Amino acid sequence: MKSLVYDRIRLGVAVLLCLCTSLRADAKVKLPALISDGMVLQREQPVKVWGTADAGENITVTLQKKSYHATADAGGRWSITLPPQKAGGPYRMQINDIELNDLLIGDVWLCSGQSNMELPVRRVTDMFAQEIRSYDNDKIRHIIVPKEYNFHAPQEDLSATGWKPLTQENVMDFSALAYFFAKEMYEKTGIPVGIINSSWGGTPVEAWISEEGLKEFPLYINAKRLYEDDAYCARIKQVEGESFRRWNSALYRGDAGLHEPTPWYASGYDDRNWQTVNMFSRTWGNNGLNPIGGSHWLRQDIEVPQSFAGKEATLRLGCIVDADSVYVNGVFVGTTGYQYPPRIYRIPAGVLKSGKNNITVRIISNGGQPSFVQEKPYKIICGNEEITLKQEWKYRLGAPMPPSPSMMFFCYQPVCLYNAMIAPLRNYSVRGVLWYQGESNVARRNEYTSLLTAMIADWRRTFDQPELPFYIVELADFLSKDDIGGRKAWAEMRQAQAKAAATNSNTYLIRNSDLGEWNDIHPLDKKTLGKRAAESVLNSIKK
Repeated sequence: MKSLVYDRIRLGVAVLLCLCTSLRADAKVKLPALISDGMVLQREQPVKVWGTADAGENITVTLQKKSYHATADAGGRWSITLPPQKAGGPYRMQINDIELNDLLIGDVWLCSGQSNMELPVRRVTDMFAQEIRSYDNDKIRHIIVPKEYNFHAPQEDLSATGWKPLTQENVMDFSALAYFFAKEMYEKTGIPVGIINSSWGGTPVEAWISEEGLKEFPLYINAKRLYEDDAYCARIKQVEGESFRRWNSALYRGDAGLHEPTPWYASGYDDRNWQTVNMFSRTWGNNGLNPIGGSHWLRQDIEVPQSFAGKEATLRLGCIVDADSVYVNGVFVGTTGYQYPPRIYRIPAGVLKSGKNNITVRIISNGGQPSFVQEKPYKIICGNEEITLKQEWKYRLGAPMPPSPSMMFFCYQPVCLYNAMIAPLRNYSVRGVLWYQGESNVARRNEYTSLLTAMIADWRRTFDQPELPFYIVELADFLSKDDIGGRKAWAEMRQAQAKAAATNSNTYLIRNSDLGEWNDIHPLDKKTLGKRAAESVLNSIKK
């Protein structure tokens, strides 16, 4: 009997120990995504380190042999503010049983805006390939804020992400503007640079402002309230998805080029009866008055020299409105789903042959005029040789379609990006903000100065830095000289940006209008712009 009692006591003790061990495991400190290996902390400012744990948990942060302490509150939240640190590193930080390695202390920049800020290094390799391939710098780091939106409330943390050093393995994902800016800043100061890339193409300024920050703009607050019901948003996406599936199914079923016994992309297809068109003309892709949505096929035969035969090559097809699929000698070589990216397609070894070769492009128009963008590269490159494509193509309409269904971009709505992509950064000390945005607000440029002013005040309140520096990138030149109305609108938008810079303290305008490309809303020369941004920062420090 005694043995049975002792066994039960031992079992109870074991269960209690297991329970305590389990509770202890749950009590482990949890850190936000920003606080991780490889991070860059802002120099010469108080540095906040924060996270969660069990209520009452004792927290110890150790950096450079100095320890700092806190206790998690009733909700499990804790934070410790470290005194200002000098630039340097790499260092190690210990937070209870978590060890963070390879930390730097330098200048941290929040780089935000729409596509010209988001545009990655890979998109500018045409202009800067050699420089990009030859440069690594472990003292430059970036972290990409995941693209998310939230209509309910400012969020506490980001989804999984991490800090990455500027190496050949990571460089192509860096924001091109931030890359050249950081490179110039490091070369001029020798101080480590951290880039927080919180940007999203096509987004308007009001998406980046909190509900509190938009209190003088009730229209935008009411617009945001339309989407506070998650079930409603899910139904919108469900219907949208069904509409696109139906549209694409009808497009596929109605496209003779995909269903004839010899498909129109086949190398031996007889296109002699097709219309001959100039690729840059408006004589194709419409009914003489209005554009035709759907699929449009263009074919071109080219003569390839013996030196290209059997070798791998690159096909450059500029930019195309809207989407395309491309075949060389009947072999599929690539596709792009929207108009802006440059078409750079690899032709596998063995596809090209000496003599006549065929290129076929199937263009999908969502309802506007399909087209090739002028003054872009249209050629085949093999080693140091290249063949320029002709402007004349054979053309045939595939499947005429009504305009494709409209798409709901929730990320374009007010407040939602502030909640998901700015609010979670609020505890992280930053040196300043580099802001490149405005293209999506040109149609409402009359209110842009007020909106940008509201955003500046909002972010300064969010980061608890009343004089947080803002560096505003002027919109680049864009549109044909024949588009007088469009160019006037963009000029007025630049004036609105300049006014915001002039009327807000510690806010600077970075000249950019001379770096644009009339045929590309995403100009490639982010290097000159990055240098100008760095010069603006360094000059403002001297004042």
